[in-house]
Amino acid sequence: MRRLPSLNGLRAFEAAARHRSFTAAAAELHVSQAAVSRMVKLLEDRLGFALFDRRANALELTERGRALQPALTDAFDGIARRVEQVSAMRAGPVLTVGMGATVAVRWLIPRLSGFHIAHPEIEVRIATGGAGAPMNDDWTCAVLLGDGQWPGYEAERLFSSSLEPVCAPRLAAALCKPADLAGATLLHVSHWGEDWPRWLDAAGVADPMLASGTRGLSFGSYAMTLQAAIDGVGVALAPRLYSADDIAAGRLKAPFALAVPMVHSWYLVYRASRREDAGFGAFRDWLYQLRAEIE
Repeated sequence: MRRLPSLNGLRAFEAAARHRSFTAAAAELHVSQAAVSRMVKLLEDRLGFALFDRRANALELTERGRALQPALTDAFDGIARRVEQVSAMRAGPVLTVGMGATVAVRWLIPRLSGFHIAHPEIEVRIATGGAGAPMNDDWTCAVLLGDGQWPGYEAERLFSSSLEPVCAPRLAAALCKPADLAGATLLHVSHWGEDWPRWLDAAGVADPMLASGTRGLSFGSYAMTLQAAIDGVGVALAPRLYSADDIAAGRLKAPFALAVPMVHSWYLVYRASRREDAGFGAFRDWLYQLRAEIE
């Protein structure tokens, strides 16, 4: 059983401590300055120690007051956030899907309207992570690129892709064979440093500097690399999954026929306990339909 002091007293103290003023706290709480002072005094009496040193022209926290205020601020902020979240909840099921920003922007979101049309009652929320998009238990599920090993989670392979060079059409005109890349700017993804060396090795490129994959510019994601390619900065090596829409629209061109399989695949990752969550089954089935279109 919780034994808490007056919540009104705690609110009054927290506001006064944050503002270092009873008057400012009163304005925030829409009560009188005298009411704030009285609630804080009653709280101090209940606790058995002072929270403020009251001086003629200043309001200073005591050592115990300084220790208490940050925890109360965090707690009240957390309550406010949760109330806002609950107030914004829809009546239907909410499905939170985690994934890397690139697969979200360049593949899932352009196709998401199909799922919404088929299941308008399900609210889909996309949450993104950084490189590798580590799992978050607040997510219903995730679509992640990896080797299928997420300890404690179920992982169902969805699809893979192939890596191929792509660039703006005006740059592609000068690329007749892989060796022509010696005169081009190569665009790299910093955490996929093996991409270019693998493709160049498969292409039989013997130039040591070119085959090392170290020439050119480096970016933090495939999304940035592909945007640079669209803007004519250089030649990117990217999964066809990410570049297909831009190739179809004429924004990018694949100058060579050679593509090499990716080492990793995309997986649907989730806790076993989430399998029965509302909306999960419909989303899973939809992803498998898309897989059939890709592979």
